Amino acid sequence: MSTPKLRLGPLPKIESLKLTFTCPASLKADLERYAALHSRTYGEEVDALTLIPHMLEAFMARDRAFRRANPGVSS
Repeated sequence: MSTPKLRLGPLPKIESLKLTFTCPASLKADLERYAALHSRTYGEEVDALTLIPHMLEAFMARDRAFRRANPGVSS
């Protein structure tokens, strides 16, 4: 069985800052399942905490209303 490509591809190396947030237990479970699938797909172990900033960045980059309201914001 082949694994489909995920919307979130291999992770780039970036500078990061610590941010804490609260989420529902169901979202945490989904994030952990996504991280496991991402690890199998790309052959590099990654956890949900590592994926979250990349997921948020990808979401914001695709939000047309956000881009129109903030034309100088780079992704």
